Amino acid sequence: MSSYMLTLSSRNLLKRTGAQKTIQDYRERQPIYSQGDPANAIFHILNGNVKLVVTSPHGKHAITAILGPGDVFGEGCLVNRSLRLSTATAIQFSTIARVDRTALVRTIHHDPTFARQLISHLLSRIVRVEEDFADRLLNFSERRLARILLRLTHLGKQSRSDTVLPRINQEHLAQMVGTTRSRVSHFLNEFRKLGLVDYQTRSGLIVHRDRMKVMLQK
Repeated sequence: MSSYMLTLSSRNLLKRTGAQKTIQDYRERQPIYSQGDPANAIFHILNGNVKLVVTSPHGKHAITAILGPGDVFGEGCLVNRSLRLSTATAIQFSTIARVDRTALVRTIHHDPTFARQLISHLLSRIVRVEEDFADRLLNFSERRLARILLRLTHLGKQSRSDTVLPRINQEHLAQMVGTTRSRVSHFLNEFRKLGLVDYQTRSGLIVHRDRMKVMLQK
């Protein structure tokens, strides 16, 4: 399975863009930007988690990504006069850096190393979208959920081969898989019986990465 996403180091993004940046704290469920807003900046997560949600004209919602520290989003600002294609919302208390499009473009033009890093990041996003599209076409909901859980382990707290996922609920997972919350609950119970995940009242959902990888290879 390929990497979920290449990330730009916080130090590189903040240092190389100079003073044209702002850092802001966001409350749980606070929007960072909304679908249809002008795309005029790129964002970098310093702490916390963010979800990207697309809403159809009929009001149907779909989570396209859940991001964590080190991840970059809002790259659509590189397209002139573009609008946001999704809504970005903090899942929990998060600290996020914002870099204006003008400063970003200036840095790209004058810093080849940063430009290469950003291109690598954008290419990894394209790969991820292609993987998700193929996953929805070719795999059943249960296998899609397993792949998503494994992908999300890069956001959680590591303990040997286990990962405690951040505050991601079953509704989030259902939107990412493209199924119902009840189906996700059923699959998670089956995963628990197989020893792929565990529940802890304080910690939340624990994913046994090595076991999940073996299951997906079958």
